[in-house]
Amino acid sequence: MTDTATDTRDPDSLVRRAGKRADTRKDQHFLVDDRVLDRIPEYATEVGMDCSHVLEVGAGPGALTDRLLAVADRVTAVERDPDFAAHLREEFADEIEAGRLTVRQGDALAVDLPDYTASVSNLPYGASSEIAFRLLPRQRPMVLMFQQEFAERMAADPGTDDYGRLSVTAGHYADVEVVETVPKEAFDPQPRVTSALVRTTPREPDYSVPDDDFFMDFLRAVFTQRRKTMRNAVRNTVHISGLGDADAVVEAADEELMSARAGDLSPSAFADLATLAYEVGQPEA
Repeated sequence: MTDTATDTRDPDSLVRRAGKRADTRKDQHFLVDDRVLDRIPEYATEVGMDCSHVLEVGAGPGALTDRLLAVADRVTAVERDPDFAAHLREEFADEIEAGRLTVRQGDALAVDLPDYTASVSNLPYGASSEIAFRLLPRQRPMVLMFQQEFAERMAADPGTDDYGRLSVTAGHYADVEVVETVPKEAFDPQPRVTSALVRTTPREPDYSVPDDDFFMDFLRAVFTQRRKTMRNAVRNTVHISGLGDADAVVEAADEELMSARAGDLSPSAFADLATLAYEVGQPEA
């Protein structure tokens, strides 16, 4: 069932056929601008992303799902709302029958995810960070919609106002770029904030850490005190980092490094310090 000569479903018609409005209390804001919807898959295909099996999180009434089916061999759509999941199964019955679409009803933070090749999604904002950091370690390319502020923090460079734990953590897994800002008017109902599309390209970092989980805890700890010197940040956050001997870390580290602030350190500097902390500051067994 299509609504236009270009064989794409009209997003407003999809919402009507779904039989219910978006519920902002459930963080539902549907992307209804055809021009933005048409561009989103292009951000994947123009850099050669493998679109043989695309994961979409938060499919809603299916406007982006429809566009993804035009470029992907297979799509798995995860939708938490049971009414919209039922609508997707009815609206895209032919594609499901052909084995090109799978609809999984459930929370994207809890459902089993398939072995997809790329993820392209208009994420629910309330869970966007948790979803992104469930997907990033899987080392698959992504095009994801976020709040603009969150997107810019993901892509920020050291020494900038937006640079923080989010920047280092995302950059640990992938190159991150903001490819488009999306105005409120592109959604129905309109969110209170401007949005942005982020493209991630997986790659190994140019540093090594002894343990990813320890590295993430260490980052979380020191960035809670980003305005303090690293000397104080390391000493004041052992309840978060789990360090057993913060003083040993401070004494073993380079003085210049300990005098810097978290917002000015490069990811590789964090990796070096986290490695040192792992080696000399771990609690005794």
